[in-house]
Amino acid sequence: MDQLWANRAASAEAAVAQRHLRRLWGLPATQLGVVAWPPTRRDRLFGTWHYWWQAHLLDCLVDAQLRDPQPRRQVSINRQVRSHRLCNNFRWTNSYYDDMAWLAIALERAARLAGVERGRALPKLADQFVTAWVPEDGGGIPWRKQDRFFNAPANGPAGIFLARYGDHLERAEQMGDWIDRTLIDPQTHLVFDGIKAGSLVRAQYTYCQGVVLGLETELAVRTGAEARARHAARVHRLVAAVDEYMAPAGVLNGSGGGDGGLFAGITARYLALVATALPGDSADDAVARDTARAMVLASARSAWDNRQTVDGLPLFGAFWDRDAEMPTAGGAQAQFVEGAVNASEIPERDLSVQLSGWMLMEAAGKVTAESSPQTGVPRE
Repeated sequence: MDQLWANRAASAEAAVAQRHLRRLWGLPATQLGVVAWPPTRRDRLFGTWHYWWQAHLLDCLVDAQLRDPQPRRQVSINRQVRSHRLCNNFRWTNSYYDDMAWLAIALERAARLAGVERGRALPKLADQFVTAWVPEDGGGIPWRKQDRFFNAPANGPAGIFLARYGDHLERAEQMGDWIDRTLIDPQTHLVFDGIKAGSLVRAQYTYCQGVVLGLETELAVRTGAEARARHAARVHRLVAAVDEYMAPAGVLNGSGGGDGGLFAGITARYLALVATALPGDSADDAVARDTARAMVLASARSAWDNRQTVDGLPLFGAFWDRDAEMPTAGGAQAQFVEGAVNASEIPERDLSVQLSGWMLMEAAGKVTAESSPQTGVPRE
C-alpha cells in the first residue's frame, strides 16, 4: 500500500476512534460507534445506534486490520461484533434485508480476514436472504420483511455476501441477473433504485451502482469462462456510466448526511474491488480497472484536500468536492423516519459521513497497492 494513503487511512481511523468509539452503556469489553459528533447525552447513551452504520464501522475496522494488523484492533473488532448483537436484543437479524446484508458482509470478512468468528451468525443471515427470494412476486428479495419493494440496496449486498459465503453462488448469480434484467436504465446504463408493485422507482443513487459493481465483480471472479464474460461486461458498462454521470471531474457525488453519508463511501469500496480484482486481460477489462482506480483516487484527493482538521485529525465533508463544514452540538439531528435515517443539519456531524471518508482512504490505499487482478482472487 502506498504509504501516503496508508497514513491518511490511519488518520481517518484515529479520528473515528477518538470521536465516536465508546463502550456500550458503559459495559466492559464493548464498543459501538456514537452516531454523532459532537454528541448529545442521548447519543452517548446509544439512544440511537443505526444497525447498518455499525456494520460499516465493522467493515472499516476489518479494512484497517488488513492495512496494519494489530492485536488491539482484533480486540476492537471482537468488541464491535459482540456489542452489535447485544444492542440488537441478542439477535443478529432485524426486519430490513439491506441492513442484514451489510452486517453479513462485515461478519464474513471479519471471520475470513481478521480471525473474529461468529459461527452461528453467518448461516442464520444467509438463510434470511435465501428464503426471501420471491420471483413470483417480482423479486429479487424485498427491502424489508412483509414488503413488496424489491431494490438494489437489498439484492446487491446480499448477493455479494452469498457469492462469498457457503454454497450460494447460484443464488448470487440469480440476484445479479435479476438486477440486470429489471433495474438497468437503458439510456444511461445506471442502476435504478428498485421496483414496487411492478413500477420502477427511478431514483439513481451512487451506492446502488457500488453494490452492483461489487456483486458483478465477485461473479466475474467466481464463475466459469462464459458467465465470467457476461459479468465482466456488466462491470465495464457500469464503471463507464458512473464515470460519466456520477463523478464530475472524477469525484464521486455526495448524498448529504444520514444514510446518504455512506453512499459514496460504499461506491468507492466497490470501485476499489473492481480496480484490484476484476479478472481478464482484454482492453475493456483494463479500461474498467483503470477508470475505477482513477475515480477512487480523484475522490480521495479531493476529500482529503477539502477536510477540516480537529486535534490534528481529519473531519471529512459530506460532499468531497467542497470544503467540509465544522459540526456543532446544536441544530437538527439525524432522525429515523420511515425506514431511513435523514441527515443532521450539518451532515458532517453524522458518523455515516466520517465512515465514508475513512472507507475512501482505505480504498485509495487498496488501489495504490501492487496487485494482480488476473489471479482470480479478490484482494480485500
